Amino acid sequence: MKYVLLIYLEENALSETEREECYVKSAQLAQQLNSKGQYLATAPLHPVATATSIRVRDGKPLVTDGPFAETREQLGGFFLIDAQDLDAAMAIAAQIPAAKVGTVEIRPVIEVAGLPEQ
Repeated sequence: MKYVLLIYLEENALSETEREECYVKSAQLAQQLNSKGQYLATAPLHPVATATSIRVRDGKPLVTDGPFAETREQLGGFFLIDAQDLDAAMAIAAQIPAAKVGTVEIRPVIEVAGLPEQ
């Protein structure tokens, strides 16, 4: 089953050096998952100041600069994985370096027929 692991943390929780170290360790985790056939995708996100949100109401797009939600912790990145079950997904999420200073939300992915394969 596919899971998305959403990584939330305060944007200023890590120094630049710690952030780079987190990227290196995350890349290592991605390589390990890839060797087991569990890796699908991962990426850090730019800061929330670069976000744009869009809503369509009455057929018209409403564009807002900034993130969808103002929260103490921000969405900082994600992993998309293929895991046997929730327990396996939790074990992987616990290995994500940012979990030590933030939170990793685990969400199963609904696989819709007709979409291109990941």
